[in-house]
Amino acid sequence: MVVAVTIPSPLSAAELGPDTSPVAYETADAIAYITLNRPEFRNAQNSVMTYSLDAAFVRAVDDSAVKVIVLRAAGKHFSAGHDIGTPERDFHVKYPNTASLYWDHTDRAGGDQRLARETEVYMGMCRRWREMPKPVIAQVHGACIAGGLMLAWICDFIVASDDAFFSDPVVKMGIPGVEYFAHAFVLGPRRAKEILYTGERFGADKALEWGMVNHVVPRDELAAKVDEIAARIAQMPQLGLALTKKAVNISEDQMGLRNAMDSVFGWHHFSHSANAEAPEGDPLGGMDAKSMKAGADKQGS
Repeated sequence: MVVAVTIPSPLSAAELGPDTSPVAYETADAIAYITLNRPEFRNAQNSVMTYSLDAAFVRAVDDSAVKVIVLRAAGKHFSAGHDIGTPERDFHVKYPNTASLYWDHTDRAGGDQRLARETEVYMGMCRRWREMPKPVIAQVHGACIAGGLMLAWICDFIVASDDAFFSDPVVKMGIPGVEYFAHAFVLGPRRAKEILYTGERFGADKALEWGMVNHVVPRDELAAKVDEIAARIAQMPQLGLALTKKAVNISEDQMGLRNAMDSVFGWHHFSHSANAEAPEGDPLGGMDAKSMKAGADKQGS
């Protein structure tokens, strides 16, 4: 018997608090702490989390007392990626578009539906968050997989604990990487091909060596290290920080990041459609949350 699950509504900026789920919010001094708070599902990202996270970012940006934003997570892991298998998976639910001016996905079908939804909640949200005018530090521990990488990559700094590990295994689905395709820019072309071709996870030490993260520290020192960096940033003038962020982001876009992402997003959706047209008729290529996790658990860190 299938048990109906009530999907909660996304949190508004006013509803956020230190213990709210799926996203918590609190401030101390000039720092806003935004916490992924769905630990029972390894912080898998459904749309409720995505829109609640957006509300938290809006609140932090609107608060003139906040100089720096820290994105962190409750539980054992930063994020296991996009929600493809929890009871609260809500791809079928209609939410007002925030990041894109596109039609609603719920009255569409097939590739039209997938493109509409992912334009909004995946590509659109990540691009929106990357352009926040305030510095954002990702505080990463445990698993940072697929969609988790997208969250970390929109941040300006990544500080990882020594038990953190990273992976984008979606090539197992026949899909060329997650939607926000920054791989070649944050890892370099050859490392990007290596982690995509193999689907293997890599540890924080490798991420540091390859230039994807800024610092790696013992787990029990992670929060203190992030707070130290955030406090130093908070001494800088707010407008200067905003303009500096814009300058670096523009430079990255001039190197081709935005155009590359647009191109790969098209191939990403071609892959979904090709999978759906195969005899099995599954846009995820026969993979689900359980099989993806089982494959990751067999790998070394």
